[in-house]
Amino acid sequence: MLFVGNDAELIEAPDGTNAIQRFRETNPDVVILDLDLPGIDGFQVCSTIRQTSEVPVIMLTARGGEVDKVKGLEMGADDYITKPFSHLELLARVRAVLRRYQLGAVGSDEQPFDKGPLHFNFAAHSVEYSGEQVPLTPLEWNLMYHLVKNYPNVVEHRTLFAKVWGREYIDEMDYLKVHVQRIRSKSGSVNTSADIIANERGVGYRLSVSE
Repeated sequence: MLFVGNDAELIEAPDGTNAIQRFRETNPDVVILDLDLPGIDGFQVCSTIRQTSEVPVIMLTARGGEVDKVKGLEMGADDYITKPFSHLELLARVRAVLRRYQLGAVGSDEQPFDKGPLHFNFAAHSVEYSGEQVPLTPLEWNLMYHLVKNYPNVVEHRTLFAKVWGREYIDEMDYLKVHVQRIRSKSGSVNTSADIIANERGVGYRLSVSE
């Protein structure tokens, strides 16, 4: 497991328990997380990190199965690379997740979007549903941003990939499905009747709110 800090310093942790400890000590910019760690595995480490941090997480694994990939994304990973891979591919993925994180962490001076129970504050970079805060990661916030900006229209899958992940991720449908589901789950925990994103099968997604 490696951490990439502000000065590109790499800090290694030999197992899952040590990885969590080093994470808390160093507050890294990116976590590069091997799934097959001794002791506590990468899934558990990622879940623990997500309890307190929105730091970008890239999972590394020798497992190529869709189930492991989806599970990693559901645990909060931002990206997933199957071994073997080149150092250039890893560097490209690191740059990509940092770019998405930065885009999703910057507010703007646009007026808040208020529709029904949804309050989307561009400047404060916050989302509320039924008066309760919805704790989105920067990537999830960026995804919601494009749905809000295009309301009430459907945003095509390929457009969301291009805007949120980059065109090189156009075939990674699991990324989109899992993050949409995470947003639904978070808003649903605030309001159990909430279904904030509607799926237009085979086309894309749209924001689903009403007065």
